[in-house]
Amino acid sequence: MNESKKVLVCGAGGFIGGHLVNRLKSEGYWVRGVDLKENEFGNMNADEFILGDLCDPEVANKSVQGISEVYQLAADMGGAGYIFTGENDASVMHNSSLCNLNVLHASYKHGVKKIFYSSSACIYPEYNQMDPDNPKCSEESAYPAAPDSEYGWEKLFSERLYMSYQRNFNMEVRIARFHNIFGPQGTWTGGREKAPAAICRKVAAAENGDRIEIWGDGKQTRSFLYIDECVEGIRLLMESDFTGPVNIGSEYAISINDFTKLIIDISGKDIGIDHIPGPLGVRGRNSDNNLLREKLNWEPKMTLREGISITYDWIKEQLKVTA
Repeated sequence: MNESKKVLVCGAGGFIGGHLVNRLKSEGYWVRGVDLKENEFGNMNADEFILGDLCDPEVANKSVQGISEVYQLAADMGGAGYIFTGENDASVMHNSSLCNLNVLHASYKHGVKKIFYSSSACIYPEYNQMDPDNPKCSEESAYPAAPDSEYGWEKLFSERLYMSYQRNFNMEVRIARFHNIFGPQGTWTGGREKAPAAICRKVAAAENGDRIEIWGDGKQTRSFLYIDECVEGIRLLMESDFTGPVNIGSEYAISINDFTKLIIDISGKDIGIDHIPGPLGVRGRNSDNNLLREKLNWEPKMTLREGISITYDWIKEQLKVTA
């Protein structure tokens, strides 16, 4: 085995991590995965899998041994119902920070050549995202910093942590800021699911004439990126000479009301919408892909309808299995 082809995916038991493992395997890499849990949908194709907590430095040390490249996606996270209530702030900041501190330092000690870090659009200042129709999320707009959640603050701190190791220890670092990644084999129930999966589940479970609930007035805007496009962006960034941070997301913004109507239309059902109080996040967020196009000569191509159709069908099947 060519040692330069040995890679580690931290968070391999998760949604993006599981898909990334598959992509790396298809390219001929030998892949080690590490996570607190195995992938709940059986997406477990790593050559070796370490079941362990990266908050433990010994697990991090064991995981990076013999590895040339690291993809660090492990984090304590979830959708708005987990991130924006404030009830999980301490866990989010403590656990995610420890994962990054341990993985990054272990990678430095063991001579890892290159490391990818998955940051988030949640780092962007709340003051630039008050207008749902005109949010500002270009990479340089991250400062003066004012994320609307502790999750965003932790991600911003960790970006600086990785860049500090690059400056001080000459490590090759790559940083991407993800914007609402969705697709099959992602969490779709239980409280940590994100909006695309939650709305697909509600619509799939509803009958004609039913009404489903969404949080807020539905006028808040977001953009959503299909998982395969996200993984393509990760790989292009890792193979480039650009450190980042760079947005990986779609520039097609849509209100949650229209997004819900799109899913209802895909389902072919006659379903109404009720608005209820709930955690919302910022009023508007959309990826700015100017830097992505400039540095990687690439941008996502899949339409939202195509990606959501695939995801809706997958979640509909999950409901049948669990019924």
